[in-house]
Amino acid sequence: MENYHYPDDQGFFGQHGGLFVSETLMAALAELKKVYYEAKADPAFWAQFQYDLKHYVGRPSPVYHAKRLSDHLGGAQIYLKREDLNHTGAHKVNNTIGQALLAQRMGKKRVIAETGAGQHGVASATVAARFGMACTVFMGTEDIKRQAPNVYRMKLLGAEVVGVESGSKTLKDAMNEALREWVARVDDTYYIIGTVAGPMPYPEMVRDFQCVIGEEARMQMQEAIGRQPDVAVACVGGGSNAIGLFHPYIDVPETRLVGVEAGGLGLNGQQHAAPISSGSQLGVLHGFRGYLMQDDHGQVLATHSVSAGLDYPGVGPEHGLLHDLGRVQYEAIGDEAALEAFHLLCLQEGIIPALESSHAVAWAVANAPKMAKNETILVNLSGRGDKDINTVARLDGVSL
Repeated sequence: MENYHYPDDQGFFGQHGGLFVSETLMAALAELKKVYYEAKADPAFWAQFQYDLKHYVGRPSPVYHAKRLSDHLGGAQIYLKREDLNHTGAHKVNNTIGQALLAQRMGKKRVIAETGAGQHGVASATVAARFGMACTVFMGTEDIKRQAPNVYRMKLLGAEVVGVESGSKTLKDAMNEALREWVARVDDTYYIIGTVAGPMPYPEMVRDFQCVIGEEARMQMQEAIGRQPDVAVACVGGGSNAIGLFHPYIDVPETRLVGVEAGGLGLNGQQHAAPISSGSQLGVLHGFRGYLMQDDHGQVLATHSVSAGLDYPGVGPEHGLLHDLGRVQYEAIGDEAALEAFHLLCLQEGIIPALESSHAVAWAVANAPKMAKNETILVNLSGRGDKDINTVARLDGVSL
C-alpha cells in the first residue's frame, strides 16, 4: 500500500475521523495542530523525544522468543514485543512523553487525562512529575474499584484522581468528563488523550508517538529471524498500541495484521467492546467519527470487558480505515479465552501480561497450532499485569 498517506487535511482517515467538537475547543485544537506540525518538522523536538525514550522509558523494548509457549502449542513460533518492560509498565508512556513535550512547548503548566485501566493515568502522572506540571486524571468509579493499585500509583506521583459517576462509570465516561474539564480550562490546561481516538490532530499525533513500537519491531525481527513475521497481532480498544505496531507494517505485504477486540461475554448480546467485529455503524463520539456501538436511535451502548483498557464503545479512525481497506483483520476474543491466555503465559514464560494484552496472546494461542512451525507470530505485549492481579484473583475465587 505505497500510496497510504492519512489523515487528510481535515483529519479524516477515509470516512473516519475529523473534528466534531464545540466552538470552545476549535481554537485550542487549531493551536495544537499548528504546534504539533511545527514540532514534527523540528529535529530538536525528536531528539528530546528519543532521549527521554532511551534514558527515562528504557527503550528500545526487546523482542522475545516465547519458545516454551511456542513448543507447548506446537505450531508457529511466537515472539513478544515487550512493551510491558517500559517504565510505568506499558506502551502508554511513549505517547505521554511526546504530548508532555508539546505541552511544555505550548507553555502549559497543567495536564489532564482520562484513563480506564489506569496505565495512561499513571503514564500521564509520571510525565507530569518528570516535567514539573500539575496533573488531574479522570477515571470511572467502576474502573477505580478494579484498578486500585494504579489509582494509588497516580496519587503517589502527585496527581489528583477524579472519580466519574456518570454513565457506565468506565473509560467512555472518564473521557467525557476530561473533555468537559478542558472546555472549562482550555487556557492553562493541556489534555493528554491516551489513544488514537478523539478529534484531529490526536489520532495522527498519538499514532506518530507510538510508531516507535513497529519501527523497532521491524529492525528486531529482521535481526532475530532474517525476515518479517507472518502475522503481527495486537489488542484494540481505542487502538494506540495496535496502530503503533501496525502503521510501520502497512507497506510490508508479507505480514498479515490482526487487531483483537474485546469479545467480553460474546458478540450475540451487548456485553462486549468490539465495534468492528460486531458490525457497528458509523457514529460520532469524543470529537471524531468512527465505528461505534450504538442503538437504533444513535445512543451509545454500554460495553463490557474483563480488561478496563479495552472497555470502550468506539475505535480509532485509522483502524476503521484499515478495516475498510482490508489491510487489517479484526477479530474478537472473549473474557474467558483472555483469562486462559493470561494464566498460560504466566506458567509457560514467567511473564504476567496485562488483561488487555492477554487478548492478543489468546489470538496467538488459538491460531499458532494451525500454522507451520517455521511461521512466526509477533504479539505486541502492550503492558504487564501487576494492575490486574486483584481482578484475576477475584475471578479465580482467591482472596488477597
